[in-house]
Amino acid sequence: MLQESKSSQNKEGIDLPVDLIRTIAIILVILLHASIEAVPNIDIMSPQGVQLWWASNVYNSLSRTAVPLFVMLTGALLLQPNKANEPLKVFFKKRWNRIGIPVLFWGAIFFAWDSLVKGQLLTPVSFLQGLLAGPYVHFWYLYILIGLYLITPLVRIIVAHADWKIIKYFLIIWFIGTGIIPLLTLYASISPQTVWFRQNVFVLSGLLGYFIIGAYVAKLRLRTAILSLILVLSSIFTIFGTYFLIATLGEQYSQFFLDASSFSVIIASVTLFLILAAIPNQTIERKIPRGSKAIQVISQNTLPIYLFHIIVLETLQKGYLGFQISVTNLNPIIEIPLITVVTLLICLAIIVPIKKVPYVKRIIG
Repeated sequence: MLQESKSSQNKEGIDLPVDLIRTIAIILVILLHASIEAVPNIDIMSPQGVQLWWASNVYNSLSRTAVPLFVMLTGALLLQPNKANEPLKVFFKKRWNRIGIPVLFWGAIFFAWDSLVKGQLLTPVSFLQGLLAGPYVHFWYLYILIGLYLITPLVRIIVAHADWKIIKYFLIIWFIGTGIIPLLTLYASISPQTVWFRQNVFVLSGLLGYFIIGAYVAKLRLRTAILSLILVLSSIFTIFGTYFLIATLGEQYSQFFLDASSFSVIIASVTLFLILAAIPNQTIERKIPRGSKAIQVISQNTLPIYLFHIIVLETLQKGYLGFQISVTNLNPIIEIPLITVVTLLICLAIIVPIKKVPYVKRIIG
C-alpha cells in the first residue's frame, strides 16, 4: 500500500514511522530510475563510459531496497491481527478507493505519453498488452500490489492465528527458495534443473516474504549498529557482485544481484526497514521539525509521485523543455542524485496544488 495516513496508523496502534519509511522508499524509487538512463553511443571502455557505468551501478544497487520497503510497510499496515475479520467487501472497497481510480487515470496518461510523446504506435494488440503487463515500465509494482491485495484476506487469517515458530519456518523457507537456490543458476550446466527445482519445490517465493515480514517487524528488532553493518556489507556485495558477474559471465547477468529477490537485496532491505522502524516518530518531530513536515507532505503524495515521476524524469533527461539534465552532459556522480531531487521537487510542485482542486485528489491518488 502506497498510502496510509499517519493519524490512522496511530489510531490503529502501529508503532512505526510510516511517513519516514514511505518517504525513503519513494526517493529510492526515483533514484533507481534516474540511475538507469539509457545512453546510446557511449564506449563503455572509455574513461567516460567506465565512470558512467560505475556511478549507475552504485546508485542502482543502493536504491534496490525501494520496492521491498513499500511491500514490508504494506504488510505492516494490512496484516494486523485486529483486521483479520474485516469483511471482503469493505476491504476491497477501501483498496479501490485508494488506488483503483488513480491507476486507471495514470494508465490512460501513459498510453497517451507512449503514443504522442514517444511515438509508439497504439494498436488493439499493444493496448491489450499494456493492460496485461502495465502501460509503462513502472506499473509492474502496481500489479504486484493488486496481487498482494487479492491474497491479503487469507494471509491476515494466517498471521492472526499462526504461531511465531511457523512464521519463522516460512520465512526461512522463503529466503532459501527466493535468495539462495537461484545462486545455483550461475552454474550453466545445472541452471535449467535449478530453475525447475526452485519453481516446483519452493512455490512460496517472490515478494510474499517481504509482505509477511512487515507484519512481524516488532519481533525482528536487533541493535542498530549490527543492522547498519549488515546493511553496508550487503549493499557492497550487491555493487561488486554485479560487477563480477558481468565481467565473468556477461551482460545477461547484469540484473541478477539487483533483483528484489536477490539474497543481498533481501538482507539489505530487511535491515534498512528494521533500522527505520526503530526510529520513533517523536524523535523525528523533535529533532527535525521542518524536515518532519516535509516528510509528511512527501508521504501523503507517494502514490501520485510514484506514477508521475517517470514523465518528469524523461522530460528532464531528454530535454523536452529546452534544457537537459542528463548523464550525457553532466558528471553522473552528481547528475543522478541531482535529477532525483529535482524530479521530486517538480512532482511536489505540481501534485500538491492540484490536489486541492475538488475531486482531483481521488483521481490522481
